[in-house]
Amino acid sequence: MGLVSEGYIPVTGGKVWYQVSGDGPGIPLLVLHGGPGGKSSDSDPLCQLGTDRPVIHFDQLGCGKSDRPTNTELWTVERYVEELRQVIDALKLEEVHILGHSWGTMLAASYLLGKPDGVRSIIFSGPALDAQRWERDQRNYLKQLPQDIQDTIEQSEQEGTTDSAEYNKAMMAFYKRHMCRVDPWPKEMEEDMEEMNQQIYNFMWGASEFTVTGTLKNFDVTGRLHEITIPTLFTCGRFDEATPEATEYYVGFVPNAEFHVFENSSHMPGIEEPKAYVAMVREWLNRQEFRPGA
Repeated sequence: MGLVSEGYIPVTGGKVWYQVSGDGPGIPLLVLHGGPGGKSSDSDPLCQLGTDRPVIHFDQLGCGKSDRPTNTELWTVERYVEELRQVIDALKLEEVHILGHSWGTMLAASYLLGKPDGVRSIIFSGPALDAQRWERDQRNYLKQLPQDIQDTIEQSEQEGTTDSAEYNKAMMAFYKRHMCRVDPWPKEMEEDMEEMNQQIYNFMWGASEFTVTGTLKNFDVTGRLHEITIPTLFTCGRFDEATPEATEYYVGFVPNAEFHVFENSSHMPGIEEPKAYVAMVREWLNRQEFRPGA
């Protein structure tokens, strides 16, 4: 389904770019990209849902086609939640489904804990809801890699040489197992990784997936997930950085939440299993709208 509109929305700290794909009659779906510091995917298969409902993507401040201020005071969860509110208000989304991916699940959960009106359902895709747990899970994955790769990563992090070619090569070995298992990576995925705003990623997260040193170091909403009372779906890939064990653990906190594992994916089922991913999201969203009493 083609692009219907795009533009910019003023938010605290600058302007953010958005696009709306499709004009189907259903309640709009708003997608929150990963990172922090990532961007919306130009070829996100979820745009295919535009025949059912408008699908809205936006690049968070500092990311993609949005303004790129360098003021670190802007890189807080609270400001990103405020930005999300400003986007929803500007687009007049009185009712909306939200899908957060990776860091986008941190943002979505933080937004929902403010008890906003109008959110019909939430999808946590590849959830990162406890930073310490995420770090632990990546460290366990790291132990399964060849020793020389483990050594390179550890040494580079200790010596502060995480911008070296050796480190990047070692990281790719990890990413090709647990971020995206399509080989070779699609060109767009490589470009998206290159366009990451490293200032935001390093400030909020840290040097790598295994070492959380940034402001999100102690982020953990598991103790408040029970406060989410809207229909909730958790998804992850079988080999995901967001491990099936961690994801299922989160499911247990949310009343009546559902859980789905994409068996042939890691962290990017939209790239690794696009048909299954779109079908799953479509079925979920349609079901929420046709539920008795919905």
